Amino acid sequence: MVGVLIISLVATLFATSAASAQNRKPTAQEIKAVRDCAEKYRDDPGEGENHCFFSLVAEPCSKAEGGSNLGTADCYRIETIVWDGLLNDNYQELLDSLDDKEQEKKLKEMQRIWIANRDATCDFYWHKIRGSMSVPMTAACRLRETGRRAMLLKFLVNL
Repeated sequence: MVGVLIISLVATLFATSAASAQNRKPTAQEIKAVRDCAEKYRDDPGEGENHCFFSLVAEPCSKAEGGSNLGTADCYRIETIVWDGLLNDNYQELLDSLDDKEQEKKLKEMQRIWIANRDATCDFYWHKIRGSMSVPMTAACRLRETGRRAMLLKFLVNL
């Protein structure tokens, strides 16, 4: 009976921990940290990737969540929200900086193709692995690809 109670308590703690990441949005401090880092490396997207991806939001969140597959995936999704906001801002800034309709058309086409490629690439983890590890790997892929795109768009703005 005591063993069942302990297992139940541990399961409740893990469920509560994973649920807290799943339901939360990025904090103002997390958003600022990522945006500041991206700005610091705006002229060197490769270094931005090395310094800004995962370490500012996802890894600390995952440690706090206990490192479960689902908790880690949720932490990756939280950071992806930050990068997606930055990507959208950088896309709009780039769009506003273009000289003519042909450039705008090409930017929109490029972005549509990138979205399809990101989705196909990241979704492949499920088709290849077909197990619980595909969940955090897919979420990590989306974070990485979204961050890379945000950095690239900012780099293009500054050309």
